[in-house]
Amino acid sequence: MVMTDPVADCLTRIRNACRAKHKRVDIPASKIKVEIARILQENHFIQNYKVLDDGRQGILRVYLKYVDEKPVVHGIERVSKPGLRVYKDKDSLPRIRNGLGIAIVSTSQGLLTDRQSREAGVGGEVLAKVW
Repeated sequence: MVMTDPVADCLTRIRNACRAKHKRVDIPASKIKVEIARILQENHFIQNYKVLDDGRQGILRVYLKYVDEKPVVHGIERVSKPGLRVYKDKDSLPRIRNGLGIAIVSTSQGLLTDRQSREAGVGGEVLAKVW
């Protein structure tokens, strides 16, 4: 099967692992997926992540976070898809759950949260929403 949207696959694996109450989930690694994991960790949605060398492209191992046996990630959703890209300028970036969630935005300065890209004064492609 040909993977047309690896970022959506990454988000779906995290969503499914949270629902199944797994401690960790393994995802084929890429630079953008590692950056997504970094943002999720900085915003306390996951415990940690590691990139393991398997001799090919590598494996991104994401350690999920739970509070009172409930996943911290309540929802994770792809916004911009290969068939319909969603670009927003800094003023029209979405606010997720009144600031309780984050939007992951691909900007000219790398992957940022919606809050960081507003502060930096840049817009970009809205990749995903997490709450």
